[in-house]
Amino acid sequence: MEQPVIALVGRPNVGKSTLFNRLTRTRDALVADFPGLTRDRQYGLGRVGAVPYVVVDTGGLGEPDDPTYHDMQGQAVRALDEADAVLFLVDAHAGVTPGDEALTHQLRQRGKRVWLVLNKVDGVDPDLAGAEFHALGLDRPWPIAAVHGRGVPRLMEAVLDDLVGSRHEAHEPGTPGTDDDDGHTDAPISEAHDSAGIRVALIGRPNVGKSTLVNRLVGEERVLVYDMPGTTRDAIRVPFERDGQAFTLIDTAGVRRRSRVRETVEKFSVVKTLQAIDAAEVVIMVLDAQQEISEQDAHLIGHAVDAGRGLVLAVNKWDGLAPADRDRIRRELDLKLAFLDFARPRFISALHGTGVGRLLDEVAQVHRAARAELPTPALNAVLADALEAHQPPLIRGRRIKLRYAHQGGRNPPMIVIHGNQTAALPAAYKRYLVNRFRRAFSLQGTPIRLDFKTGENPYAGRRNRLTPRQQRKRERLIRRNRRKA
Repeated sequence: MEQPVIALVGRPNVGKSTLFNRLTRTRDALVADFPGLTRDRQYGLGRVGAVPYVVVDTGGLGEPDDPTYHDMQGQAVRALDEADAVLFLVDAHAGVTPGDEALTHQLRQRGKRVWLVLNKVDGVDPDLAGAEFHALGLDRPWPIAAVHGRGVPRLMEAVLDDLVGSRHEAHEPGTPGTDDDDGHTDAPISEAHDSAGIRVALIGRPNVGKSTLVNRLVGEERVLVYDMPGTTRDAIRVPFERDGQAFTLIDTAGVRRRSRVRETVEKFSVVKTLQAIDAAEVVIMVLDAQQEISEQDAHLIGHAVDAGRGLVLAVNKWDGLAPADRDRIRRELDLKLAFLDFARPRFISALHGTGVGRLLDEVAQVHRAARAELPTPALNAVLADALEAHQPPLIRGRRIKLRYAHQGGRNPPMIVIHGNQTAALPAAYKRYLVNRFRRAFSLQGTPIRLDFKTGENPYAGRRNRLTPRQQRKRERLIRRNRRKA
């Protein structure tokens, strides 16, 4: 059976993202005591309840005090159109506001099944707080405390019973979905989305076109696009399929230099971006062809490389660029990003679609390279050819010997090489080996890690292991040589 879709709507700062994290048992939605924090639709798999479902977090509605309000409203309306049921969250402490009344009128026009959810009931009498909300003309309010999980399982049991038309047994105390469950998980984000296809994070500075590129790739206005830096605040996951291959795009907030990050919300957004890099399998670094490549760009790319992620460079806003500017950006790529010799730049226009179609083919190729299986005989053959073409240097008169290699891991590929004195191997020779392995196995777009193992010296510590007779003979020879001297 197709999973039902449940949308969370309400005014800003009523606890929609907190409830989203509670229902999905993740921390995917950014939560802070800051109105208007969520702007895009965020999808997740509901895990509180007896049947699976999809839950959608939306931006706050009813109070247009944000310059992106109309775009946020469009995102929420799309979520309402997709939803089978709507959880309308209100604040028990604030009471009924004009924004609640306006949103109630909008929901009636949509003709959806609406559940009035009275959030933040900690410290108040739910009956007294809920009495005021009967004036909205909806069904009785369901009191919950999303931050602590109280009342949430009972609410979801009623909602799911209404959706699927069958009764489900209540959960036992202490099991997932009960009132005394905290609803959070410390599992990595990647583990919660293993079946979502290739996870692709789009990173870059603010206003370089990441959200526009996401919308172009999926073919719809999926995330908010506004001509204002910092429009995207959260890491938004967008699953879709192309030519039978599943992808999950992760649109992230733009990352500026640390000295320019002052707002607490922006600091949280940067953390979510770094978490998205760790959760992804391939990273698309979006650069603005109309701006110079900055140290911040190189720093952000370096974080992705250190995390071992496959990398695709997307140079955006390429259409209409003068030939001189195109030559400039190519020179900057060669000079400032020289350490990215394994990643090919793709010149695109997210707004007009130029070159975007080949971008996902590049992502799939990089993903295959990052997870490639490297047979041990082939690795040793490449290592032997590399040693024959260029021997390691001498260290204190002794040649460094590299004996054999095998694969030690994938994503990124790790090659374990055994030998002696490997700790003294120069960095230049390590880069030489990496390039030989990359060419031999076509590992473009992914970093390669080498792990060197040095075997123990079987003769170490045996210098003074003499028998008593040998020791006496050695001492006589020493005394004789002293007398002669």
